[in-house]
Amino acid sequence: MPYPPEHHDAIRVRIIESAQALFNRRGFTDVSIDQVMARAGLTRGGFYTYFRGKSDLYAEAVERTLAITPWSRWGGVSIDFAAREAAEQVIEAYLSREHFEDIEGSCPMVTLPSDVARSGPVVKRAFERVFSAMTEVFEEALRREGRPDERLAMAIAGICVGGMVVSRSVDSPDLAAAIRAAARRTALELGGWGSSRPRKRRGGSRQRSGPLR
Repeated sequence: MPYPPEHHDAIRVRIIESAQALFNRRGFTDVSIDQVMARAGLTRGGFYTYFRGKSDLYAEAVERTLAITPWSRWGGVSIDFAAREAAEQVIEAYLSREHFEDIEGSCPMVTLPSDVARSGPVVKRAFERVFSAMTEVFEEALRREGRPDERLAMAIAGICVGGMVVSRSVDSPDLAAAIRAAARRTALELGGWGSSRPRKRRGGSRQRSGPLR
């Protein structure tokens, strides 16, 4: 008796979730298909029913990052993309302690940049989509304020990503927190924005389904 279509979709999601967690924890090159499938409670034999290869799986994992808000895991933190302060809220959330501590649910730009640089075009394009989506948030905020500046938006996104990468790379918790604070302050100052904490979830708040789009 064949499985219903929803069974296929559910298995696919299990594999993507397993890959996302392992890629973030160990890196792209150090994770095998066998490990991904084992974490999902499946055998390697079924992998190619769902994906052409590990690069395609990475791209799917990145798309999931864009579609599902990571801050839903972070103690009720949310971002209102309709608010004037949306860009500030993204900066605060991205450089937050919650993001710093959530390795497996982290943004792929933080955990995988060196792996991506050595990978092929499928992986690089997926990585690029995340960075472009983040940049668009800042560019839109600047545009709404009558001062469009694509280069400035890219610089702010780069500061956020770089600040979290370096913060994750040092041993001292105090230094890690100081790096994030410095990156947060610099990104906000470059954007000409005040400091705004990410909003706690309230009944009337409006959110988008995607974290950076």
